[in-house]
Amino acid sequence: MINKLIFSLLFLLSGTAHAAKPLTDLLIVPEAERHDAPGFEIENLAGGNTGLVDYRGKIVLLNFWATWCMPCRAEMPGMETIWQKYKEQGFVIAAVSVDEGSRGRIKTFSKLLDLSFPILLDPESKVSDLYKVSNMPTSFLIDRNGKIISRIVGTEEWTSPEAIQLVEQLLSQ
Repeated sequence: MINKLIFSLLFLLSGTAHAAKPLTDLLIVPEAERHDAPGFEIENLAGGNTGLVDYRGKIVLLNFWATWCMPCRAEMPGMETIWQKYKEQGFVIAAVSVDEGSRGRIKTFSKLLDLSFPILLDPESKVSDLYKVSNMPTSFLIDRNGKIISRIVGTEEWTSPEAIQLVEQLLSQ
């Protein structure tokens, strides 16, 4: 009993329970080394098509996720908060679902979490393959010129002071 209690406390204190890393640890690629984000056009949850070119001139958080991914689910409320705060200032979230099959499951998931940012559908993983995504969630920050600023693998706390500061900094450029 005591061993289980000690093990549980060590586990919790170690931060291995899907703790988000601070955004200050992100590698922001220097401007001279940035490369173009691969273009794409896919169906969105609303029924139309959306392409990366639709977001030219905006700061884009391109997030790859799935309904079965618990870390994805954990970061989405923070994504919604930051989207609501900065969408009028040129910040957009494009959340690419790699779920196969029923779009109804994605729609239910979106309603359950009260998500309003654009959700794109990539059931055949064509776009995630284009971006070489192998882990969920994976996000890319893309600048106003369509260049990749950063690749973020894993859960992020998008409402942290570091995330807010980063988005504000990118929007001011």
